[in-house]
Amino acid sequence: MAQINAAILGAGRIAQSMAKTLVAMAVDERYRDLVAPYAVAARDGERAAEFAAKYGFPVSYGSYEELAADPNVNLVYIATPHNFHAEQAVLCMRAGKGVLVEKAFGANAAQSQEMLDVSAQTGMLCTEAIWTRYMPSRAMIDDIIASGAIGEVQAIEANLCYPTTAKARITDPALAGGALLDVGVYPINFIDMIMHNAPIARIESSMQPFETGVDAHDSMTFYYENGVMATAQSSILCHSDRMGAVWGTKGYLTCQNINNVESIDVFDGTHTVTAHYDVPAQLTGYEYEVAAAAQAVLDGRTECAEMPHADTMRIMKLMDSLRADWELTYPFEA
Repeated sequence: MAQINAAILGAGRIAQSMAKTLVAMAVDERYRDLVAPYAVAARDGERAAEFAAKYGFPVSYGSYEELAADPNVNLVYIATPHNFHAEQAVLCMRAGKGVLVEKAFGANAAQSQEMLDVSAQTGMLCTEAIWTRYMPSRAMIDDIIASGAIGEVQAIEANLCYPTTAKARITDPALAGGALLDVGVYPINFIDMIMHNAPIARIESSMQPFETGVDAHDSMTFYYENGVMATAQSSILCHSDRMGAVWGTKGYLTCQNINNVESIDVFDGTHTVTAHYDVPAQLTGYEYEVAAAAQAVLDGRTECAEMPHADTMRIMKLMDSLRADWELTYPFEA
């Protein structure tokens, strides 16, 4: 294979964002020889056909099984609610397709481990589509910290909140709804990327529930063994500034929008801006994860270096532990 035929499983909002990405990559000189938009599948054939016609995909299917059976598909982007990811990723991998699974990777660690076990059994790529892990801003933040510009890191703060309770999926426990898996995963990953898998000594957290029982607003504090203290907040009730900050002994840095970092400012101890960094222009932001996944398929790898299986499982286990503290379970976990 010299080019990866990419397919989208699901036809909702996030699937549309991926479709725009694949179409843009197909005409971009950096990616056009790597990825081709090929097919989309939905549970309704008419909806899938309309989706394919809108974005110029040559093939559409009215069932996920038909998509998995297509021998021309190399990589499938799983764009359905969290609780369906494991079943659908397993279907695709057993049919010989690599999978790029939208975050949160699964509804819980058990589902996530099932996917990774099948990846190992089949030799198929299985990687989590949490786009911030693949973006250039990740290395930019690391480089600033490594330069010593802010001194020794002592604390980290990150938040991501959107009022999304009007969306049925977000408030439905049966679909693994709530703030944690939908938006909380981003501040948690922002902190984890900066800490580079450092061990956590203890966690303190609290949750405000929505009327349906899902978590509506979460507050989490991670105390690392090396002394760093990190706080994260997420919510489906309100807007927040979406900021991320790293505080050090000589100064600090701030990141505009941790969900897709737009710029980074570095401050000294007098709160004076000493450096400003703009993040490189992007197609949509999703192209980085697609390119990494496509190259991994070509290389015959089962994981991407940007989000290896060990990191996915660590984050999923962390979120399971938070829900255990909140006594929050989903109906399908009973």
